[in-house]
Amino acid sequence: MKKISFILVTAMMILLTACGGNDPKPAATNTNQSGGNETVSPTTEVAADYGDTGGLTLPLVDKPTTITWMLVSENPVQDKLIVKEIEKRTGIKVEFQTYSKATFQEKLRVTLGSGKLPDVFHGLTLAEVKKLGKQNAVVALNDYADQLPNFSKLYLEENSWVIQSYGDEHGKLYTWPIYNMNRDVNHGFLYRKDIFDKHGIPLWTNTEEFYQALKALKEHYPQSYPLASKTAANLFKDYAYGWGIGGESYPMYYDEANKVWKFAPMQQQNKDMLDFLKKLLNEGLLDPEFLTDTSDSWTSKMTTDKAFVTFDWIGRLDLFYNQISSKNPSYDLRYGNPVGPTGNIRTLFPINNELNIAVANNANKEVALKLLDYLSSPSGGTLMSMGIEGETFTMVDNKPVYPELKDVPLVDISVLDNKYGLWLEGATLRPDRRSVYYNFTEKEQEAQDMMLSAKSFEPLDPILNFTDEETAEILELQQGLQKAAEEFNSNYVLNPAYGEKNWEDWLQYAEKLGSSSLEATYNQAQQRYDAAAK
Repeated sequence: MKKISFILVTAMMILLTACGGNDPKPAATNTNQSGGNETVSPTTEVAADYGDTGGLTLPLVDKPTTITWMLVSENPVQDKLIVKEIEKRTGIKVEFQTYSKATFQEKLRVTLGSGKLPDVFHGLTLAEVKKLGKQNAVVALNDYADQLPNFSKLYLEENSWVIQSYGDEHGKLYTWPIYNMNRDVNHGFLYRKDIFDKHGIPLWTNTEEFYQALKALKEHYPQSYPLASKTAANLFKDYAYGWGIGGESYPMYYDEANKVWKFAPMQQQNKDMLDFLKKLLNEGLLDPEFLTDTSDSWTSKMTTDKAFVTFDWIGRLDLFYNQISSKNPSYDLRYGNPVGPTGNIRTLFPINNELNIAVANNANKEVALKLLDYLSSPSGGTLMSMGIEGETFTMVDNKPVYPELKDVPLVDISVLDNKYGLWLEGATLRPDRRSVYYNFTEKEQEAQDMMLSAKSFEPLDPILNFTDEETAEILELQQGLQKAAEEFNSNYVLNPAYGEKNWEDWLQYAEKLGSSSLEATYNQAQQRYDAAAK
């Protein structure tokens, strides 16, 4: 779990995992709290069967109830199918207060300043939500665990570390996490398989073979720079996983062998990585513009004979082909093996808390909590990420097909959002893995299969829970250290004169900037984490 709780929330789409749901139809049983079946009298009006609710009985309320929910959406939501279906199933009418990503933070701050909190909202930092919790403005979720079977199962039983990582010093959790959102593989090394095959160059399986493949490409295309990049200084973070010093908390990482946090740019593994990149640059194998290339110029190189290997998002595999196929139908960009001694790539978190979804402590709190719990069930996850089976979609070969969208070239989550109000940010708490978001292309599926088969993932590190004082200290120290590290890494690779002396000077300079203090703060938080786990 390579993430730290003080990082400011990002307004990105948060995506999760779930099981399937069933067609709404008359049922002879209701799901009880233990997950079994409770016999219903034939004379009793029976509720519709909406699938696995995780122990909740629908509807959630015995009289019509309205709650407010403030979240990010680029489209109007209130007249969409999802609002009507939530009310139909749960008895709860949700008034979604939606704002675009560009304006959401401003609107949120104004709303909070008014003193009237929406019943459900997201967008604050974890520290800010904890502060509201201590002021009794938002609910401590685990105080209501006996009413929330899905929350209890997912975050108190199966993933008890959630309290350690996101709760306060008293073990109170004020933010509702998102369950199993990520794909297994989203980034990695990509290579021109058509060019490799044309010249009989095998796909590398280790760092030396990677180097030899680049050399072979240079021989066949002397005017090329086989390895290109567009991510500027982020390249060092992306490559760091292969050298065992990567993580979401970069430039800090957790050394699993020694059970201690370290500042990655000062480790011997970082120097080894820089020496490797320096060698590639000196031999004309790495594009000299690897730190300054724009997306457009990088694309031009990767779609011609100027570059053949890069590190990027797996969606690029098909995007580049679609862009160039009319001119070069044999173009074939594929996912390659990791580079570096560990042979590992980044591990993506199964549970995400970046949005910091909170529930206001008011008269609607229990209703709001039960709704969140339903949306965290397999049934609720299917509803929010796929829609209504038999009404909005049907299953064909275990994939959803949308009859109303049959003329849409590609049904993705943005299309479902626009049409039905699905995939709402901050309200999609447990997406169904059958959803279109997980419908990989042949090339993307190959990437998933390669890494899952090889089990080439860096171990997950603890998500540390910092005090306000520690958070302030980290922000102060880490900003300067990271900037200095990026400058040193760049100069070390680009400047032919840089060597051992410069490395030793860097170690001393990083120490002056407070690297030891930064490490001590992380390890102090780790000690608390370990103690709480016992």
